[in-house]
Amino acid sequence: MNNKNKGTVRNTLYYVLILLAMVMVVYFFFGNGNSQTPEIEYSKFSQQLKDGTVKEFTIQPANGVYRITGEFKSEQKVENSNGLSVLGSTQAATSRFTTIVLPNDSTLHEITSTAKAAGVKTVIQEESSSGIWVSLLLSFLPIVIFIFFFYMMMSQQGGGGGGGGGRGVMNFGKSKAKEADAKAVKIRFSDVAGAEEEKQELVEVVEFLKDPRRFVALGARIPAGVLLEGPPGTGKTLLAKAVAGEAGVPFYSISGSDFVEMFVGVGASRVRDLFETAKKNAPAIIFIDEIDAVGRQRGAGMGGGHDEREQTLNQLLVEMDGFGGNEGVIVIAATNRSDVLDPALLRPGRFDRQILVGRPDVKGREAILRVHARNKPLANDVDLKVVAQQTPGFAGAELENVLNEAALVAARRNKKKIDASDIDEAQDRVIAGPAKKDRAINKREREMIAYHEAGHTIVGLILSRARIVHKVTIIPRGRAGGYMIALPREEQFLLTKEDMFEQIVGLLGGRTAEEVFFNVQSTGASNDFEQATALARSMVTEYGMSDLGPVQYEGNHQVFVGRDYGQTKAYSEQVAFEIDQEVRRILMEAHEKAREIIEEHREKNELIAQKLLEFETLDAKAIKSLFETGEMPADFKEDEFPSERVAQSYEEAKRALEEKDAQKQVEEHEEFESEKAELNEESKEESKDESTDNSEK
Repeated sequence: MNNKNKGTVRNTLYYVLILLAMVMVVYFFFGNGNSQTPEIEYSKFSQQLKDGTVKEFTIQPANGVYRITGEFKSEQKVENSNGLSVLGSTQAATSRFTTIVLPNDSTLHEITSTAKAAGVKTVIQEESSSGIWVSLLLSFLPIVIFIFFFYMMMSQQGGGGGGGGGRGVMNFGKSKAKEADAKAVKIRFSDVAGAEEEKQELVEVVEFLKDPRRFVALGARIPAGVLLEGPPGTGKTLLAKAVAGEAGVPFYSISGSDFVEMFVGVGASRVRDLFETAKKNAPAIIFIDEIDAVGRQRGAGMGGGHDEREQTLNQLLVEMDGFGGNEGVIVIAATNRSDVLDPALLRPGRFDRQILVGRPDVKGREAILRVHARNKPLANDVDLKVVAQQTPGFAGAELENVLNEAALVAARRNKKKIDASDIDEAQDRVIAGPAKKDRAINKREREMIAYHEAGHTIVGLILSRARIVHKVTIIPRGRAGGYMIALPREEQFLLTKEDMFEQIVGLLGGRTAEEVFFNVQSTGASNDFEQATALARSMVTEYGMSDLGPVQYEGNHQVFVGRDYGQTKAYSEQVAFEIDQEVRRILMEAHEKAREIIEEHREKNELIAQKLLEFETLDAKAIKSLFETGEMPADFKEDEFPSERVAQSYEEAKRALEEKDAQKQVEEHEEFESEKAELNEESKEESKDESTDNSEK
């Protein structure tokens, strides 16, 4: 309420000063009765007074001089009217005039004697008090306006609310952290699935804050910090929101990028302000999202010791575990680049716990799908366990997106429930993008794509050591003209040399089929080569799966310029040449292996390609039947993938939506009429009962 009153007073003062400024502008240009009174030189006035052209004049002291205002006997042409030639003509015909005279006796005596000799009427007036005030206002008003605007700029709160988030000029050192509202945060640990161990670690922190006695009794100290690390979309921020919902203590959230701005020292000041606020409300939790924005290794930048980000990191290190201590405040941070964080930030005493929030396994994926399917009506043919098996490597955010896309697809198809075909389409949309059903593809290209995908399929069926073919299609999606999906037989965390080699052979099956059947090499295999080369290089340089021996030549971490810039390779040019030779050997062996498989099963490859040209999409059951019996399964439905058959134009989609709305209105009208009929029947029954009662009486 106090801030509101201050704002009202400030706004009122602002408008008053604006009004005064406008009044003074008008007064300056047109005021004091001189809007039509040109100003002339004293010498010209003296000459015209002697010539007898002046009818009468008035002398009045004003601001230390005498102002003479008078009238000519007839209109006179006056040069440079009021000194404002930019506003009009430099000449004006007027019968009035004004001039200024210095306040000395000789001049006044000369004017009065000349006027008396010429018989001109002279009037003497006393000095006007308003003139003094106007003069003072004109002198001090610009200063007052400048001071006011400076005050407004310095005291402005740019949306500053709770948590010291002021953004005014004098508040740039205040932290932008926002305190979580316990009522607004609806997420609880029950809403986080697929990360049971990670949840348990954080539940322990929350319990320590709520009831520290059973921990203190065993001599345990509260963890100073918890670092959540893992790939994007795995639920790090969601876990922090669940902590905020469960904690029951003040929870302050801020992004790492909110600390550093263009002013030197702002980041360190905001860190101090954040921790001071948290300490005042201890026990409390601070959540810093994307901490790698300020926590990167020191000395890695180009700014030297006075780098603003490094000053912010230094202050964060001191606040978390410095000389002053930091009792009762727990820091939870999230990042997907823990490899670039400063080692001083990761040591015990600052971040005591480093929790890896990885991609969920099949059990975790099923639990995540069940959480996100709570408010979605699923048909009987949807088995979330099967969906979890069909989505290996998916993070929590991607699984949520699959169900959301499935709901959108079902709504587009005017369904009441989400069925298995909708989820299948949603998986394809998330993996490869929406189907390009209207794309014009010539017959030869379409045949090449069909044989290419059939090549991947044949190799995948023969080399089924770790993966099984799930689906193959020649419907273009995204940048792909077609694709084959192979799923692992079971959840696998380790790959052998044979597993990786078979994956490379499967990736090269498409190009090999083009060479065998068309004797051409197309650009459609570029993504296959990219993946195959990366696998082969990692076999040689990271995993020691080559003739170069069990040596790691390259790490599997991402490049960090501040750390890796300028560092030479850990091996010689000769070893680099041998690595290239070994990668090429693995790829050539895989290519020969793929050629052997396709040459041996040439008829089956051609059969699958022809069926792809006919049906465009084949599922695992159809592929297995074609490979084993050469026939399509008896229960295969041609319209099993309706969203991949015919492109729907905007007009058709709009017409379908209008028909759906019209049908909905009809259903609502029928429902209203039935309810109305029921009410009428009930009223008739009531009136009948009343008449029966009256007759009995």
